[in-house]
Amino acid sequence: MDPNTTAPRRHRAVTAVVALTAAGFLLYALVRILGLERGFPLVPLLAYTPLVLFAAPVALVGAALLRRWWSAAAIALAGVLLATAVLPRAFEGPAVASEGPPLGLLTLNVHFGHVEPDTVVDLVREHGVELLTLQEVTPEMAEGLDTAGLGELLPYSVDHSAPAAAGGTVHSVYPLEDLGDIGHDIGSLAMPRAGLAVPDASGPVEVVSVHPMPPRRPSTMAAWRDGLRGLPEAGDDTVRVLAGDFNATLDHAGMRDVLAGGYTDAAAHLGQGLTGTWPVGDPLPKAAIDHVLVDERISVEELEILDVAGTPHRALVARLTLPGGQG
Repeated sequence: MDPNTTAPRRHRAVTAVVALTAAGFLLYALVRILGLERGFPLVPLLAYTPLVLFAAPVALVGAALLRRWWSAAAIALAGVLLATAVLPRAFEGPAVASEGPPLGLLTLNVHFGHVEPDTVVDLVREHGVELLTLQEVTPEMAEGLDTAGLGELLPYSVDHSAPAAAGGTVHSVYPLEDLGDIGHDIGSLAMPRAGLAVPDASGPVEVVSVHPMPPRRPSTMAAWRDGLRGLPEAGDDTVRVLAGDFNATLDHAGMRDVLAGGYTDAAAHLGQGLTGTWPVGDPLPKAAIDHVLVDERISVEELEILDVAGTPHRALVARLTLPGGQG
C-alpha cells in the first residue's frame, strides 16, 4: 500500500473520531442545560452529568494534542456549560435565618426490606432522629421495626408498606395525620404524605416519603415523570419537606422543576451535592438520587450521608431548623 495515501486516510479518520467525540460532549451539554432529556435512555444517562463534566478536560487535552482546534473549542464550550450547572452544588450556599424548633430527619431506601430493622432503630437512636421516612418497606419489615422498638422512639407512623419495592412509611415523635399517597394516586410506588404539628413551629409541617418509579426502561418513564410532577409545591402556610429516593439527580429537568416549586436541596446547599448515594457496593459510578428537599424557609444546619448494610442506597441524616412563631 502506498504510504502517501495511507497517512491522509489515517489523518481523516483521527479527525472524524475527535469531531464525533466533541459533538457528543456538546450535544450532551445542550441536552442538560436546555432540559431536553426525554424518555429512555436519555433520562438515565443524565444522572451521570458530573462524570461527563470531569471527562471533558481529558477529552480537551487529547483534542489539543492532536491539534484539532475546532473540536477542542467545542469540548471546552461543553465543559463550561456543564461546569455552570454542576459545580455550584459543591459549594455551600447562603445561610437561612430560621429561629424555630430543630428537627432531626433520616431518610433511607431499605431495598425491598432487606435492611435489618435493628439497624434502622440503631440509626434513629444514635442520631436523635425525630422524623423518619423509609422507602421499599415491606409488611414484614414494618412488623420487624415494631418488634425492634421503633415505636418507643418514634411512636407515630403512617404505614403504607407493601410487598417488594412498592411500600413506604413515615415515622415521627410528633402525631401524624395521613394525608394520602401521591404514588398510589397514579398507580405507582407508595409515596405517603403526612402532616405533623411541631410545637413552636410557625405552622403545620408536612412530609412526603418520596419514591417515584425508577426510569430504568421505556415502560416506566411516564410513571417516573408523573411521580415527580405529583409532589406538592412549597410556599403556602404549610412548611414542607420531601425526603427519599427520588430516582433523579439535580441534572434532571423534572427534579429542577420540583426545586423551582420552592425547595432547597440539603446536600447541594451544604456543598455536598456531588456525593453519590446509589449504588453503594456496585462497580457502577454513584449517582446522587436520594435527597432531602426542604421548604426555602427551613434552615439546613447539617447533613450526614451514611452507608447502611443491606441496601445499595445511602441514608441521609439532616439537621433542620424550622421557621418559628407559633405560640
